[in-house]
Amino acid sequence: MRPVRTAFAGALLGTLVLAGCGQTTTPTTTAAPTGTAPASSAGFPVTIEAGNGKVTLAKKPERIVSLSATHTETLFAVGAGPQVVAVDDQSNYPAQAPKTDLSGFKPNVEAIVAKKPDLVIVSDDIDHIVAELGKVNVPVLLEPAATKLDDAYEEIAEIGAATGNKAKADEVVSGMKTAMDKLAADAPKDKKLTYYHELDQTPYAATSQTFIGQVYAMFGLTNIADKAPDQAGGYPKLSAEFVAQADPDLIFLADVKCCGQSKDTLAKRPGWKGLSAIKNDQVVQLDDDLASRWGPRVVQLAESIGAAVAKAGTTS
Repeated sequence: MRPVRTAFAGALLGTLVLAGCGQTTTPTTTAAPTGTAPASSAGFPVTIEAGNGKVTLAKKPERIVSLSATHTETLFAVGAGPQVVAVDDQSNYPAQAPKTDLSGFKPNVEAIVAKKPDLVIVSDDIDHIVAELGKVNVPVLLEPAATKLDDAYEEIAEIGAATGNKAKADEVVSGMKTAMDKLAADAPKDKKLTYYHELDQTPYAATSQTFIGQVYAMFGLTNIADKAPDQAGGYPKLSAEFVAQADPDLIFLADVKCCGQSKDTLAKRPGWKGLSAIKNDQVVQLDDDLASRWGPRVVQLAESIGAAVAKAGTTS
């Protein structure tokens, strides 16, 4: 059984924050011999080594419920969209996802079972939802929050294998790797830039040890939060004075849609008006969703970061 990564969702942050520990790099699958199953179940049974251990699916799932916005995106990206019958209330992409009032933060077993799922995918085992659904014989795939890109790639591959869409999932992962490698290779090598990634206006930040921190590291950026006195598992609460003293070259805001933050709102904070990033127009408004998920659209997040780095001036 591979280690379970955890993600905490707080009303304070208003979004899913990526945290936890690592996992292996290759999904474990066991397929039936070719030609022994009907076309609809070709490749099954299959066993996935997920966060909740080995999960065996006897046949291709046709009534999938997703309680994770990230995994909803992945399901549709790998071609499993037609198999999805319900997604949670935070799954807002793609538009055609069958959004319901199901909650991944406060999962209700009765409401989930009412959808008659043959597979439920979650990113957290809140209220022991895995065991509770197991009691009524509903297969659950626990794919916790990624802490590095390889975790994200692995989970996409696993979801593809679990849903009978392995080839498409492999294609998605290959495309992501190619795009991320190119972005890293194209990143300016002569810039020594510092940055601050804001989760909310408390302000909470993310260090280089987090998933998103490692995305920033692709571009050679130095994270001011790495020097926070209390690392708080990778998500330290910084003081306004700490940020002002660090004076980052770039500020990335992940609290735009949720909290309306911008260069103008930052300038109104005590001691922040003179920050280099504000004076030099280097405050980047990220898409909150892209900044809090670890699915196929992480490439778009990296593109936004890369564009900001390319635009920023060189500092000594």
